[in-house]
Amino acid sequence: MTGPLGVRPVINANATVTVLGGSLMPPPVLKAMADAAAQFVDLPELNGRVGERLAELTHNEAGYVTSGAAAAITLTVAACVTTESQAFPVDAEIVMFTSQRNGYDYSARFIGARVVEVGPSEDELRTALARRPACVLWMAGAHYAKDALPIEDVVRVAREVGVPVLVDAAAQIPPRASLWRFTRDIGADAVIVSGGKGLRGPQASGLVLGKSWLIERVRAHSSPLHEIGRGMKVGKEELMGLLAAVEWTLQQDEAEVLAGYERVVDGWIAGLQGLPGVVVERGYPSEAGQPHSRAVLRLTRDRDEVVRQLFDGEPRVAVGTFGLPDDAIALNPQTLQPGEDKLVLDALLNVLADPDRRVV
Repeated sequence: MTGPLGVRPVINANATVTVLGGSLMPPPVLKAMADAAAQFVDLPELNGRVGERLAELTHNEAGYVTSGAAAAITLTVAACVTTESQAFPVDAEIVMFTSQRNGYDYSARFIGARVVEVGPSEDELRTALARRPACVLWMAGAHYAKDALPIEDVVRVAREVGVPVLVDAAAQIPPRASLWRFTRDIGADAVIVSGGKGLRGPQASGLVLGKSWLIERVRAHSSPLHEIGRGMKVGKEELMGLLAAVEWTLQQDEAEVLAGYERVVDGWIAGLQGLPGVVVERGYPSEAGQPHSRAVLRLTRDRDEVVRQLFDGEPRVAVGTFGLPDDAIALNPQTLQPGEDKLVLDALLNVLADPDRRVV
């Protein structure tokens, strides 16, 4: 099977990773984007209306669509760093837990702000906040929880001195409650979510939800204005596509969706039990802390060679290795289409049952 320009499609048993295109958009999202592409609109007006609708749907004061979660980090930090002026101060600071530093925090440093690291101590956090930083940036997900204070404690301490708290929850859907739990329920000033992961919206979209004051400052930095966010342009297609994706997500039976993931993992575990040189077990939660399982395989063969053979095979299958030991791969049910779980199992049995197999 071949795709556009001869590029072969992938059965994605890895995750909603950008390198594989995020996720697949359901029909209502595709239709919303096609409809938006067929007419001109006043883009700022549409942007505002979409934000109002997103806020209503997610129980937040305000919402704003960005060109991805990384852009959303830059724009929300810019909103916290600047006040009446759009000029960026040279001494702006952002507080982060040392254990949560990662490849995405470049988005926070994009405007020149300096990251001040703290450990999992309220005293350390209070000392850093006494310097009046622009904000605290807290990363959601089980893989970031170790050696960091819980978000409830961060918000409580930050409120004492009036420092805004931003939550990056880019991959934290499911559960869909991430759209309001950090802001409405816990009290963070904003939550950032990827549009193209669990929401299954356009890959080049992101979402900021939270306080009205912050969203208005984000808007002031964004396209079509000639500010820092001009290059982070969001089209009418992404606006309507992401709105449709949020509406679609909220209409799904999340409990049944998660139960379906568990049934797929059950099938993988049953199908791989007893395979020579393989130990298979249930891994929970998923790679970014979502509340569902993966099948984790420990291999006696070279892990990277198995990954390569799966990806070079027919069909082309992608599996996960993030956060795993060097001898392990993970199979994620979240990104599969109906019936693809069997194709993944067959591909694994084909590769693992024949150690001398080589794809040509």
